[in-house]
Amino acid sequence: MHTSINMFKSVMVLVLTITLFACESNYQNVKNLSLSDGAPIAEGKNINFKYTDSGKLVTNLIAEKLLDYSNLDFPYKEFPNGIKVLYWNDKGEKSTVTSDYAIQFDETGLVDLRKNVVLVTADSVVLKADQLYWDQKNKWVFTDKPYQIKFKDGSYNDGAVGFDSSEDFTTFLSRKNQGVQLVDKNKIDDAK
Repeated sequence: MHTSINMFKSVMVLVLTITLFACESNYQNVKNLSLSDGAPIAEGKNINFKYTDSGKLVTNLIAEKLLDYSNLDFPYKEFPNGIKVLYWNDKGEKSTVTSDYAIQFDETGLVDLRKNVVLVTADSVVLKADQLYWDQKNKWVFTDKPYQIKFKDGSYNDGAVGFDSSEDFTTFLSRKNQGVQLVDKNKIDDAK
C-alpha cells in the first residue's frame, strides 16, 4: 500500500513540475506575442532625463521622443527626432551635444549621433559633423564622415574622411583634412 501511495506522490510531483515549467514557457511566449515583431517595449515623449551624482547634476538629456528596444537580443534606445545633451565636468563647466537623430546601444555603450551633429565643449571646442560615434566606455569619439572642428586656440580642421579622438580632444587624429594650425614659436624655440 505504501508503495502505491509513494508512486502516486512521485507521479504527482513529476506532473506538477512539468506543469510549472510549461506555464513559465507559455508565460514567456504570451509576453513575446503581446509585442509586434520589432516593436519597442516602451515609448516616451518630451523626455527630460536628469542624472545626478552626489547631489550634483551631471547630465541632462532632452528629447522629443524615445523608443526603448531593450526587449530585443541586442538592446538599444532610439531618439528618432533628435536629442540635446547637456553635461557638466568636475569643475561644473557645461558642454552640449545636439543631433537630429541618435541611437544608444545598451550592451556596447556606443552612441551613434546623426544629422547636424554639433558638439560644444566647456573649453570652446566646436565640432560639426554629419555623424559622430561616442564610445562611452572608452571615452572616445570618432567618425568616418566629413567634419569641421575649431579648437580653443583658434586652429581648425575641415576633414574629408573622419577622425578619432579622446572625448576631451586632447588626443586628436585626423585621417585627411585641410585647416589652420596655430604654432607657438616660443615653445618651438624652447624645445631646441
